[in-house]
Parts: sequence; C-alpha cells; structure tokens
Amino acid sequence: MSEPVDDAMAQELYALELALMDPELRRDRARAGALLAEDFVEFGASGLLYTRASVLEMMAAEEGFTRPAVEDFVCRALTPGLMLVTYRTVRTDEETGQRAATLRSSIWSGHAKSWRVRFHQGTRAPSS
Repeated sequence: MSEPVDDAMAQELYALELALMDPELRRDRARAGALLAEDFVEFGASGLLYTRASVLEMMAAEEGFTRPAVEDFVCRALTPGLMLVTYRTVRTDEETGQRAATLRSSIWSGHAKSWRVRFHQGTRAPSS
C-alpha cells in the first residue's frame, strides 16, 4: 500500500517529470543523464525496451520534439525514498485535432533535490 506524499514532494517530482519533457534538457546529455539512474530502464509505448544509454542517445538526437500536455498527475510513496508517479500525456495533431494519449508511470528514488528516475513506462490509451 502506498503512503501519502506531501504537496512539496509531489510538486518536485512533477517538475522533474516536466524537465524530462523539455526539448532543451533532452538534447543536453549531461543534464538529462543526471536525472536517470545508472540502471534506468523504460518500457516504451511502442512496446520496445530502452536502456539509459539508448534513451540518452535518442533524446540527444531528437528534432521537433514538443512537450505534451500532462493530466491526472499522482505521486505515491512506495517506501521512504522510493516514489511512484502516474499521469497521462496528451498530444494533439495540429492539422486534424486528433488527440493521442499515453498513460505513464515512473519510479523515482532518492530524496529532496537528489531524485533520479529508475523506471518509466508508457502505455497507449484511449484519448477521451
């Protein structure tokens, strides 16, 4: 069962999730790498498995990445120093207006001002 998280900690982790969606940070391997644990792994919405090295390489090479909208952000403590965040990202196609949603979850470890993401998963979802 997860423990409640105070608003300040939830806001800190929300800001870190947004930072990882910032195009400028994503292109900066050192800054992005500082937020990813050495054993980071991601299960992508594509169904592919990504390692820390492959994610850093992919982010550094991205062009035209735009930050999606974030909805329904929730932060839960799994244990002291281990947090689960869940949320939905939504991208809207400018030409068609069609929305594409992805359910996301991340596990962060650390403590105030020293958090690193250890695991991330994206799962395509209905865009309602």
